Amino acid sequence: MAPRTHQSVVPSIPIPVKAVARKPTIEQRSRRIEQRLGRQDPEFRLRYDQNLDMSWIYHDTALEGVVYTFEELASALRGVVPAAGDSSALPTYEAIRRNKEAIEFVKDLAQKKRQPFTVDTVRRIYTILHPEEGDVKTVKYRKDIPQHRLYFHEYAAPDKIAYKVRQAIDWALDPETRRTVNILRIGAKVHYDLCRAYPFPVDSGKVARLFMNVILLRAGLPAAIIHATERQRYYEALKAPAPSAIVQMLRDAVENSLASIEKLLDEHETNTRGFVT
Repeated sequence: MAPRTHQSVVPSIPIPVKAVARKPTIEQRSRRIEQRLGRQDPEFRLRYDQNLDMSWIYHDTALEGVVYTFEELASALRGVVPAAGDSSALPTYEAIRRNKEAIEFVKDLAQKKRQPFTVDTVRRIYTILHPEEGDVKTVKYRKDIPQHRLYFHEYAAPDKIAYKVRQAIDWALDPETRRTVNILRIGAKVHYDLCRAYPFPVDSGKVARLFMNVILLRAGLPAAIIHATERQRYYEALKAPAPSAIVQMLRDAVENSLASIEKLLDEHETNTRGFVT
């Protein structure tokens, strides 16, 4: 009879291991949020959309160095007409309303997934913001190098702008790009390339961010709204020789949006259940 060893005495009992829940991807979180939003009452959805637009306009414009007050945003979006003695407010109100129109264009185009975005999409966004510049067919790219500018990165020479813009769009539309590159990286690179092409005399950065959000919204993600407090970080990212820093900024912006919407929904659903009870 073989002597008992320590190994033959100690029973082999499997140790239970608690499964670690995988963190949902931003795509999964986005789908869940869209489902939750779809279950809310129309009043909540309207309030949510209005607050989103105000936040989008405020932060996106603040990146350009223009800061609107809450009263200016609320009044302009409600369609308020400035008093006769306050005509100085009219240009501000008009700029806010055009910004809102551009956002609605971006949202609408994001829903039309069979309609490809093109170079004309970039032109269209700009002419919504600046209708005085003409229409999609007549608007011109800038003809010189801006001397006073917000972005201290390299600009394309005027004779290279058309090529640079088309190159950025063609890359984003390439099936191989869509197959091999993460959607945040696609949006970031297109934004980065358009900013460095800087096709228009003003608001090229705003146009690039709006166009970028067509790509993100069409993929089911929330809009990437870069916070005004990130302005200096944003400028530094545009000066970098590659768009990697912009990728991280977009990821942060999307994750912040998701967390904010989830919190808002949690609070609303808790309050609604409490009211019903």
